[in-house]
Amino acid sequence: MVAEVGSQLRKGVVEYCVLGLLAREPMYGWQLSEELTGAGLIASIGTLYPLLGRLRDNGWVSAFEQPSESGPVRKYYRLTDAGADQLGRFRMQWMPFARVVTGFIGEGRP
Repeated sequence: MVAEVGSQLRKGVVEYCVLGLLAREPMYGWQLSEELTGAGLIASIGTLYPLLGRLRDNGWVSAFEQPSESGPVRKYYRLTDAGADQLGRFRMQWMPFARVVTGFIGEGRP
């Protein structure tokens, strides 16, 4: 049951975590995967690409190719203006939401 709760929480926020990472800098898929799997937000790189496809379909990210010093050309992803707007809306809602939830389930409650 605990794993199920964690999975549902991750599904609700992982897209916005990707937008937040891309707000810092353009990244290629493997970089994004390393960040997200390291934090436990996705299980593997295989779950990342469908997510990136949805973000592209929404117009929140765009892709471009760039030569790599250590191998083949890499596909990088960057945040679009629409993605930055969407991330901004999420940020405005996230903190108040998190405070309310913490108030209900916070430490020290039975």
